[in-house]
Amino acid sequence: MKIVFAGTPEFAAQAMQAIHDAGHQIVLALTQPDRRAGRGMHLQASPVKVFANENNIPVLQPQTLRRDHADIQKQIGAQEAYQKLSTLDFDAMVVVAYGLILPQEILDITQRPGRYGSFNIHASLLPRWRGAAPIQRAIEAGDQKTGVCIMKMDAGLDTGDTVLVDTLDIAIDENSTTLHDRLASMGARLIVQTLNVLEKEKGLEARPQNSQGVIYAEKILKSEADIDWLMSAQEIDCRIRAFNPFPGAISTLQEQPLKCWNSRLALKGSCKETKNVGEILGFSEHGAYVQCGSGVVEVLEMQRPGGKKMSAKMCLQAFPQQENGLRFQVMTQSKTL
Repeated sequence: MKIVFAGTPEFAAQAMQAIHDAGHQIVLALTQPDRRAGRGMHLQASPVKVFANENNIPVLQPQTLRRDHADIQKQIGAQEAYQKLSTLDFDAMVVVAYGLILPQEILDITQRPGRYGSFNIHASLLPRWRGAAPIQRAIEAGDQKTGVCIMKMDAGLDTGDTVLVDTLDIAIDENSTTLHDRLASMGARLIVQTLNVLEKEKGLEARPQNSQGVIYAEKILKSEADIDWLMSAQEIDCRIRAFNPFPGAISTLQEQPLKCWNSRLALKGSCKETKNVGEILGFSEHGAYVQCGSGVVEVLEMQRPGGKKMSAKMCLQAFPQQENGLRFQVMTQSKTL
């Protein structure tokens, strides 16, 4: 089949490679414009663009697909993409973490006679966790299961009918990095399966999403990074793992911000609890036990500003001991404890 592929990050590039390796022809790649990144802030191509260039696939990088955008320069890029898609010979479009909204007129092009429409790989069990950050929000919420839906796209936000679904269990020590990798592999497998069925049977059964249980996965913000030790150990553990790798959960000790990268709930009897929220109660082989609003979390990996990730035990034992022990800064709306 001839495929137009729209995507940007590594999650999308894995699906793109799977489609290519399965023998389908990607005739055009749409991806976000190059962004400045790294210490030198040099322009860097997206993983999708890198793969496209390595495999001689034409690339377009419009800043928007809306031809009615107020910015004339952005309109020009959108018009170029519209004209290219209007004249291109292809069978279907695959969209994976593209980052731009597809206007109805673009979806209409993919649904012209002889074409199968646009299909999206979404990393959640729709309708739960529609939106920008389904992987992180599933871990943050303490979900025990997640998965991938292949969805026939419409003009809504992740509201289209699903054509293929698979599930997986979220491990108790899962963070967003590890879950991302597992879901990316699953999504790549499912989209190839979808395209193979389309090619063979010329159609797919599509099922409307359940109208119940809709939850939106809002974009992760840097402002969410601060750890609120007044929360329960379970909530804090989920947030630490959900915010790995971005933005990283942060807490302050002796006026120094520390990032907490991995954690788990402390086993009962691991340490004696206190009423001092944020207090470091003791150490395990590699981790540190921290008192929460209720329960204790074992932080396993931490990082000082400008330093490397290390065991939480090694990191915290390097701090000068104080008479009342070590205690993370605890923030409330009105004061710092």
